[in-house]
Amino acid sequence: MKSIESINGVRTGRWQVTASNHRPIQRDQSMGLPQDCARELLGLTFSEVPSKHYFILRGEHMVVEAHANMQNIMEKLQLYRNRLNIFFEGFQYQLGDFQLKAGRAVLAHSENLRGIVLEVEYVPVSSLEQTRLLLQEFVEMWQEVVTAQNMAGRFTPLEPNYSDYNLPDQYSWQHTALQYVNLMVYFLHAQRN
Repeated sequence: MKSIESINGVRTGRWQVTASNHRPIQRDQSMGLPQDCARELLGLTFSEVPSKHYFILRGEHMVVEAHANMQNIMEKLQLYRNRLNIFFEGFQYQLGDFQLKAGRAVLAHSENLRGIVLEVEYVPVSSLEQTRLLLQEFVEMWQEVVTAQNMAGRFTPLEPNYSDYNLPDQYSWQHTALQYVNLMVYFLHAQRN
């Protein structure tokens, strides 16, 4: 975070994302899952949009935007239970036309660091295709800044295939939700290895 401030990034606030892994509640083990019940349901909440909850069904390639109360409704109906949470949290910065979110990923209740996160958004343009090359160049430049300051680590860009989920070219919170689900899966997989 000091690296961002060292190149004139201005801290504009805090941010937090909660990513949850939900599993279906099976009342009778012999019956199995209901046919219309997803085996894996991943949920996300963002501090910037507290009235929304996003669900990702990776097997079905779906991203669903719902009211924030939907998670409570599912729990009261005993459809799904929350298996685990990963918190992504940190500071938000403005650097010219770029908005950066830098922070950490921690497993809930353990505070064990799972990784460091850098989210980069080019604010003037919301088209994925129009900003792809520019964002790649920014990340390459950022890696040079980190290396020049003798900081350990290497960036591993994770970009989901948005077209698999039928998401449009115009970037939205659904795209961001899919990104954080990919981060969650990546960090959990890295933990096992």
